[in-house]
Amino acid sequence: MAPDSTPAPHRPLPKAELHLHIEGTLEPELAFALAARNGVTLPYATEDELRRAYSFNDLQSFLNLYYALMEVLRTEDDFADLAHAYLARAKEQGVRHAEIFFDPQAHTSRGVPLGTVVNGLSRALDTAPETYGITTGLIMCFLRDESADSALETFEAARPYLDRITAVGLDSAEVGHPPAKFREVFALAREAGLKCVAHAGEEGPAAYVWEALDVLGVDRIDHGVRCMEDGALVARLVADRVPLTVCPLSNLRLRVVDDLADHPLPAMLDAGLLVTVNSDDPAYFGGYADDNFTAVRDALGLDEAALRTLARNSFLASFLDEGTRAAYLKELDAH
Repeated sequence: MAPDSTPAPHRPLPKAELHLHIEGTLEPELAFALAARNGVTLPYATEDELRRAYSFNDLQSFLNLYYALMEVLRTEDDFADLAHAYLARAKEQGVRHAEIFFDPQAHTSRGVPLGTVVNGLSRALDTAPETYGITTGLIMCFLRDESADSALETFEAARPYLDRITAVGLDSAEVGHPPAKFREVFALAREAGLKCVAHAGEEGPAAYVWEALDVLGVDRIDHGVRCMEDGALVARLVADRVPLTVCPLSNLRLRVVDDLADHPLPAMLDAGLLVTVNSDDPAYFGGYADDNFTAVRDALGLDEAALRTLARNSFLASFLDEGTRAAYLKELDAH
């Protein structure tokens, strides 16, 4: 009998996902299902038509569609279903720990109470270890194109839920909205014992990364690819072991790079940066966590050792307790 030549199934490396907007996991199928449940009329006739609309010229054109589709998210059940759908996909992609962003202002501005959002997401996340084998954290982001006062109001409204929140973050349209605008709310978050992260150095300049570090006191930089334009900043990030949560397929779709083969990820690794790979808004950008690993492997020629470094970095950069982190690293080494 001839030997079985069937290739072994792909087994994704165990990894943590640290840059994931839960609203950005809304696939067209779920969008239409929730629209029907809530009596919302979408400006697209079919799921295929909606999927074809996922074509962006820049960050703002993406955000316009992103916020429009949030109209289908109304109830605790909606947010729970959204999180369950992501977790099921993440499990298949090798994700063992996920630190998940959500945008409360995008929902409270539509009349959806903050408690509805947090309670719905928490219903799914609380079951994640048993149901999906994934531990989770929740990161409450402030919309940087809203006012500093709006961020402060949001933080105060969130105080009853801080026991469910791991960190605060800063996201949305970067250009023209420097991190220093949110100095006060980040100080309150640190006083409350929360970790801090911020989007910086995606469309905005390397100077925004300096501000996020020195003014906001962040523990981690989301994106950060433009740090490579500033040698002193790279040296600072390497010396302080500040993690960067890079999102390659997002960078491609939003034209941060014109070709994935030109992505600075290999240079970032060579520089000694604590860089990680994540999916950002995977329903919109064409790939979840392991899809991004596969894409950079193929486009950038990253070998197995580099991919393992990226997976290891993801656990090192996480806000996990040391015991759980050590267990995941052991699992990665045994993979």
